[in-house]
Amino acid sequence: MADTKANTSYSKVFKKAYDFTIAEDIKKLGLYPYFKPLQATDGTSVNIEGRDVIMAGSNNYLGLTNDPRTIEAAKSVIDVYGTGCTGSRYLNGTLDLHLELEEKLAKFMRKEACVLFSTGYQTNEGSIQVIAGRNDLIFSDRDNHACIVVGTQVSNAKTIRYRHNDMGQLRSLLEKADPEAGKIIVTDGVFSMSGTLAKVPELVELANEFDAGLYLDDAHAIGVLGDGGRGSASVFGLMDEVDLISGTFSKSFASLGGFLVGDKTVIDFIRHQSPAHIFSASMPPANVATVLKSLEILQEEPWRLERLEEISNYMRTELRNLGFNVWSSQTPIIPVVVGDMMRCFQFWKDLFEEGVYVNAVVPPAVPQGQALVRTSYMATHTDEHLNMILDAFRKVGIKHGIIDENGQSLIKAD
Repeated sequence: MADTKANTSYSKVFKKAYDFTIAEDIKKLGLYPYFKPLQATDGTSVNIEGRDVIMAGSNNYLGLTNDPRTIEAAKSVIDVYGTGCTGSRYLNGTLDLHLELEEKLAKFMRKEACVLFSTGYQTNEGSIQVIAGRNDLIFSDRDNHACIVVGTQVSNAKTIRYRHNDMGQLRSLLEKADPEAGKIIVTDGVFSMSGTLAKVPELVELANEFDAGLYLDDAHAIGVLGDGGRGSASVFGLMDEVDLISGTFSKSFASLGGFLVGDKTVIDFIRHQSPAHIFSASMPPANVATVLKSLEILQEEPWRLERLEEISNYMRTELRNLGFNVWSSQTPIIPVVVGDMMRCFQFWKDLFEEGVYVNAVVPPAVPQGQALVRTSYMATHTDEHLNMILDAFRKVGIKHGIIDENGQSLIKAD
């Protein structure tokens, strides 16, 4: 194949691709932090490039991806169902396992019905575009996950974005909206970069006052926080007040896929209308069995949620004590603000050299000057893991002039 660097005869439509050089530039500096292949993992530690490092950037919140019980559950169904469904749920891709999981998730989330999707991304993208149609209005938090954003973009509804968690602006926008239009407020329950909770009580109040539906994406909340791990609304005892709640299986449930729960009439409408559901192959049996086992473990072992909360509180407190800006995190997602993008990449690499793996997050995913490393924790991290992570952060933070030895921040706080 011809060397693409020497290829100057490409169609204009590909010009943007050939002009995209920043990734290669970062790679040449030895600072590229993305698409790192994991060669082995036991959950809390991973082998990358031949070395073992502590995983402090995973969404494996309950630590179940390597639990012998979830592994055995996945293996056991392959002999019965094979490796895949080779079709959509709408046609030949529905297994009794899918129906069992939908029933158990609806019961767990205390809603009438549940529909499964093949990924968490598809769940939001595929549900929002169907439930909000022409002449409807979507009110969307500016910090919502990309899958929500795409769902609003492909919907025929008009989307109105409000400042992150700004209930005053949301009220003003609702007041100005056509009172006859259908309305739905869509927001992350836990925001994936900041680790902050949505203001669910205020959202419920506004939804009721302005006759709007309320949709929570609880990908980072279900199996993480709230009553029995039921998510952000349950933190406030308001699950009955939220119309639709989505979740994912790629985090606490140690698998892949997603789901939406709500009133049966609404869920059945989405089940029959969503292109993402109708035209995608269904979750493979091993994935479904893993989720079923994870849901069982979540309910039988509440210590995992308790340990996760204990770890989250400890790490937030200790990182702040070291002088780091961790924004207003309230969950196992704890961002550590570094500032400059290039310094963030160097910070990431130095942490990796110290034996800690985190995630580098740079603009436009975060505001300019607020590049950060996103840390996240799991119930199976040991105290030794946590203290090793803190030691690495202290050493690297001092090296890069982000904190001093007295636990003071040396960069401007958000």
